Amino acid sequence: MARTSMRMSAEERRESVIRAAMVAFADGGYNGTSTAEIARQVGVSQPYLFRLFENKRALFEAAVRRCMEEVKESFLAAAEGLQGEEALEAMGDAYVELIGDRSRLLMQMQMYVSTAAAEAAGDHEVGKAVRALWEDLWDSVAAVSGSTPEEIGQFFASGMLINSLVAMGFPPDHRVWQSLGKKACGIPGANNESTAATSTKNAISKNAHVKTDSIGG
Repeated sequence: MARTSMRMSAEERRESVIRAAMVAFADGGYNGTSTAEIARQVGVSQPYLFRLFENKRALFEAAVRRCMEEVKESFLAAAEGLQGEEALEAMGDAYVELIGDRSRLLMQMQMYVSTAAAEAAGDHEVGKAVRALWEDLWDSVAAVSGSTPEEIGQFFASGMLINSLVAMGFPPDHRVWQSLGKKACGIPGANNESTAATSTKNAISKNAHVKTDSIGG
């Protein structure tokens, strides 16, 4: 019993480190984030942190993996029992709710920026891990919705546009939201007050204080 308790304690500590890393990397990017600061926030020593994660890159990849897993889990839960357009709309609504958490939104954006920087520097391992997670998310959405490749492409393209518009703080009644159409990625036109519209307003409100200098670390 003592071994089980110690193992669970270590797993819980690892979870705490990943959660703190998601917030830290979201705010500072890969290069602007210190593992010492993450360790301090969790209340562990830096040597202990490196017992849990081999290096900073391993910790970043764990944070990215958790971020993508949470998106996937949210999608699958929202689309349960649905197919086609209804499934895509439900997943779109769930996504807007999810990025109401500023750290989730920025973590995704930092993921893309950090991957591009790593690729440019000749480090292809980060990109390999990120692409595998993205491919899994794509395949999961396709499988649960039964949609065509073109429809899946539109769904993800709309999601990326939503990321950008929310991060930039465009108000939900701004004309740029109309470019998404009523059903694209679950986001209605600006004049249609549905659950998704309310979710969009909430996401924008919660992310209104996003720091423009945080992207890219």
